[in-house]
Amino acid sequence: MRQYEFDDDEAEGPYVVIEKHSGSLNSFFVGLAVGAGLALLFAPQSGLETRRGIKRRARQARDTARDAVTDVADGVADSFTDARRRVEERIDDARRAVETKRAQVTRAVEAGRAAATAAREELERRIAETKAAYNSAEGGRATPMRSSAVPAVGSPDEV
Repeated sequence: MRQYEFDDDEAEGPYVVIEKHSGSLNSFFVGLAVGAGLALLFAPQSGLETRRGIKRRARQARDTARDAVTDVADGVADSFTDARRRVEERIDDARRAVETKRAQVTRAVEAGRAAATAAREELERRIAETKAAYNSAEGGRATPMRSSAVPAVGSPDEV
């Protein structure tokens, strides 16, 4: 049995270092290439048959890759088209909402102008009636009758 000497500083005992190496894809591909080469060397087919088989598999791989790329491209194009359509729909909705609000504001402004014009005409009519009543009263020296609709003012000059 082996004995270990420990320093007082190393109260925990000796250290064991374990290194762990994980395989990488490079070693996998190298192994794959070596295996494929050995399979070709020991294949029970003739060289011509082997070359034809390799060409056939290469064409199949190319076609499969082309189909995969086409599928991905179509999927991306469809996604782009759908996203564009949704954005255009939202823009159209926003435009319609802005037009609706613009029309509402225009109607409100027109209604306000009409109300202001009507109020001005009513005020001018009342002023004209008050002036007419004042002028007719001054000719007869009578006191003008005040209408309950027209508020009293301080002096006739203020009217």
